[in-house]
Amino acid sequence: MTTTNRTTGSTRAAHPTDRPSSALPGLARLAWSRTVFEVRAFFRERDAVVFVFVYPILMLAIFATVFGAEEELLPGSGVYFPQYFLPGMVATGVMLSSFQNLAISIAGERDDGTLKRLRSTPLPATAYFLGKTGQVLVTAGVQTALLLAVAALVFDVPLPTEPGRWWTFAWVFVLGTATGAVCGVAFSSVPRSGQSASPVVIPVVLVLQFVSGVFFAFDELPTWMQQAASAFPLKWMAQGMRSVFLPDEGAALEPAGSWQHGATAAVLAAWLVVALVVGVRTFSWRRRDDG
Repeated sequence: MTTTNRTTGSTRAAHPTDRPSSALPGLARLAWSRTVFEVRAFFRERDAVVFVFVYPILMLAIFATVFGAEEELLPGSGVYFPQYFLPGMVATGVMLSSFQNLAISIAGERDDGTLKRLRSTPLPATAYFLGKTGQVLVTAGVQTALLLAVAALVFDVPLPTEPGRWWTFAWVFVLGTATGAVCGVAFSSVPRSGQSASPVVIPVVLVLQFVSGVFFAFDELPTWMQQAASAFPLKWMAQGMRSVFLPDEGAALEPAGSWQHGATAAVLAAWLVVALVVGVRTFSWRRRDDG
């Protein structure tokens, strides 16, 4: 192939570098750019920011005040109410930032045509979902840091000092956040419209909080409720977080008498895989009435 110089009329062999570049940036760069965009968009939604960030702190303050910050959960256990409720609030904060946030926001984006327009662009679908996941990790991290700071400074909750406990915190947090995010993407197809997303999603989150040992000591719940909660991720996230912030003696407060780290990882990973499969099969970029 040859090219012609319009000024001189001469011709020469075309070089591959003469072709206009239409290649997109790499997936990592696209995912990072999308994450930045999603984080900025999230913080523009002030109502969502206030609810996601303030709710766990407010609930911790209420329960610590009602049940007493100086009263042991179980005499002789060394575990006080604020210390026991903190792990549950960390877990529910992760669920708000991941599952609830994505299930509602993606349903809204589908309803207003944002997803349809995105699908018509060269942006890979993977970059879109990685951007959503990155936004969840950022917001959940900020939210958790604020919650831990308030717990330590206001309610004198002792934070772990052993590296092993922080390693447990890291893998439970990352795996729980990823699981919540993927479940949120899959569940976003359930609401029939953006307007119905909140009424559909929020009750599910509230019920799981009540049965998963977030608002009450898990071992004091009815056996059937414990068994039902054990089928869902929030119970295991809360239990995994209790193993981080409670002393070893606190394991006696669990129905199994141990922290069950292996079961925690297995259940969260299973939900991650199942939600990924369901999401791939059911996710739609268009409204139901849009063909």
